[in-house]
Amino acid sequence: MRAKKTVAIGILGSKLDRVGKGSQRWNKWRPTLSLCQQPDLLIDRLELIHGEARWDTDLALKVAADIAQVSPETEVRLHPMALQNPWDFEEVYASLHDFAAGYPFDTAGEDYLVHITTGTHVQQIVWFLLAESRHIPAKLIQTQPSGAREDDSAPAGRHVVTDLDLQRYDQIAKRFQAERLQGTELLKSGIATRNAAFNRTIEQIERVAARSRAPILISGPTGAGKSFLARQIYELKRGRHQVDGAFVEVNCATLRGDTAMSTLFGHTKGAFTGAQQAREGLLRSAHKGVLFLDEIGELPLDEQAMLLKAIEEKRFLPMGSDKEVESDFTLIAGTNRDLQARVNEGQFREDLLARINIWTFVLPGLANRSEDIEPNIDFELQRYARDNGHRVRFSAEARRRYLSFATSRDANWSGNFRQLSASITRMATLADSGRIDMALVEDELERLRQDWRLPATSDPLSEHLANAGLEIDLFDRLQLESVLRVCRTAASQADAGRKLFAHSRTAKASPNDSDRIRKFLARFNITWSQVHELSAPRR
Repeated sequence: MRAKKTVAIGILGSKLDRVGKGSQRWNKWRPTLSLCQQPDLLIDRLELIHGEARWDTDLALKVAADIAQVSPETEVRLHPMALQNPWDFEEVYASLHDFAAGYPFDTAGEDYLVHITTGTHVQQIVWFLLAESRHIPAKLIQTQPSGAREDDSAPAGRHVVTDLDLQRYDQIAKRFQAERLQGTELLKSGIATRNAAFNRTIEQIERVAARSRAPILISGPTGAGKSFLARQIYELKRGRHQVDGAFVEVNCATLRGDTAMSTLFGHTKGAFTGAQQAREGLLRSAHKGVLFLDEIGELPLDEQAMLLKAIEEKRFLPMGSDKEVESDFTLIAGTNRDLQARVNEGQFREDLLARINIWTFVLPGLANRSEDIEPNIDFELQRYARDNGHRVRFSAEARRRYLSFATSRDANWSGNFRQLSASITRMATLADSGRIDMALVEDELERLRQDWRLPATSDPLSEHLANAGLEIDLFDRLQLESVLRVCRTAASQADAGRKLFAHSRTAKASPNDSDRIRKFLARFNITWSQVHELSAPRR
């Protein structure tokens, strides 16, 4: 089978290909000629692009003639190209793109190389873009002198080939993936979250934060972590050199009257009664950085109009000034409100909502992320140790008890992660010898019950499972609770078996209903004598 031909595409070097006069030119390194002199690379055809001026055409013909001497197997095709300014990106891209679009590439029979040593830096960049996007199905090739001087004793020099098909570079792909994982870990602060929906949200936020400067809207209940996440987004953007300004945060629910306008947009001296000095304002403080407006749904309407202008034009008027100022900030907004409902009520501008609603992410409350409670407990203990200089741990029994209650249906976590943080901090502060024991946990659980206005009851089944060191799925928990309810109404263990296995027992020659119940309960370390005790909460 015939081997594929090698075709090179390049631009004539107006300076480097022109060096040397007469016979002296053979002692000079000339990049286009060097391309066809490589001992381990045969160029079957060279597509050489050059300017339309007479001296460019003459040089191209001379180079083609010299190539014929050193590599008679190489066919040289000349392509005059009119370029008014080879440093104008738009013009260069359009010309080279048109060349690529009209070239009859035959990837089945030919391999292609793009020579990026010659031409302006703009032309080299465009070659790179066209090859990377596969508009030109080619690898890149660079030629260079063998030594430090262009009049090297070996004018052929050497070459390097680069394939831009990143799918062939597993290590590069792994590094990109590792960078993305680092980004998501930063957004989660290293917390090993287990909630699938939340993890998908974080992955989307990482991609958006890394690629877009458009506003981001974070929705979720109070305490769900909106402010914390906004700061982590800022850290991600700063780490990737997208922002170099400050992170500026304000809760819009605290802004009222002239104070709101002045706080956000600044004011001149004497702009209103009491304005004895000029004030920069938070929007200007966030120049080149991130402005986080928490509870943006509480922002007054006049300020909403000015904010919209500032987002779209990056310009606004401070109070009392007739001269606009600039601030190129990235906006992150937070809300626990339904902003569309606020629009319908006339309390929020529809055009502002449309502008900040490009990327909206909903953070679920802690009660809807019960699987994330345990890793967040560990995070809070680590934070306590960092802030206070000593470590605190749960005893095994106390940890099981706290987790069992924290993930139960009674735990509504109305204050979300903020409330969980306060709960762990209280126990850690009161822990003697760095150990949170059962007594501390029971006191804390009673406090949470009071905060949530729960009846003063305890869940004996949860206590039993925790004391037994059993962590079971919700499916098993619901099944166990159903079995216990039937057992509580039965006269005996055998009677409970007859009720629970009314259908399947008929297929057995000698059904042992009592034994089947005993074995099921034994999976959870429960005996028949404990059934009534575990079936109802204690008051």
